[in-house]
Amino acid sequence: MGELFDLKDKVVVVTGGTGVLGSCMALALAQAGAKVAVLGRRKEKALEVVASIEQRGGTAMALLADVLDKASLERARAQLFDRWKSVDVLINAAGGNTAGAVVNPNQTFTDLQEKDLKEVLDLNQLGTILPCLVFCAGMIEKKEGVVINISSMAAQRAITRVLGYSAAKAGVDNFTKWLAVEMAQKYGEGIRVNALAPGFFVSAQNEHLLLNEDKSLTARGEKIIGHTPMGRFGKPEELNGTVIWLCSDASRFVTGIVVPVDGGFSAFGGV
Repeated sequence: MGELFDLKDKVVVVTGGTGVLGSCMALALAQAGAKVAVLGRRKEKALEVVASIEQRGGTAMALLADVLDKASLERARAQLFDRWKSVDVLINAAGGNTAGAVVNPNQTFTDLQEKDLKEVLDLNQLGTILPCLVFCAGMIEKKEGVVINISSMAAQRAITRVLGYSAAKAGVDNFTKWLAVEMAQKYGEGIRVNALAPGFFVSAQNEHLLLNEDKSLTARGEKIIGHTPMGRFGKPEELNGTVIWLCSDASRFVTGIVVPVDGGFSAFGGV
């Protein structure tokens, strides 16, 4: 059974590998035997993640690129192929939100600015599609590979105030299913495309919305926990088991799905 989950010598690219969730995934994948390319815009942070992996006996390299700049992604791919010759797995963990794409309590929908909405839509949607355009070429050549996109519960449930991010992640869900069908029909069963939909995890971007300075729950944090049957926020490492499953042969007949990792949030109707 253990062989099904073996990622030994698989080459994995993690976009957003310098972020909280992406770096945690990168470390777990390396510990499962994969060679991990940590892709991000912040050189020092990427090297820090690589060093952390290597200190634990793993194999990693840093790739500097912007997921919205195809040319920089192509340069990163060239560096990857120069060292490891191929890519087996692409994990699109780059993404995020901006305050300007959120409807604040003292605002209405019509107060939102086009610039802020476009920024969030581009980062999460194009920032998922463009890395696929670049790195999936290697998978198509050998008719084998895995893509894992990172979606969100915001794509599946109407979450008040969060407009741009929700719309963008809904697009990620649709793209995941579309690409899964495209790959399977044109190149066979060897290329699989799936997504994770995390529930609520505390990050630098949302901490002030969920927690007070004393780490007690804000009013919004209380609402979220009240609708999460497990009664807590997720921990980054709790995504790793699903990631490794989707990367491995244990899920070889699984494609085109979005897996909730949410403590039951998506199952609960509030009563």
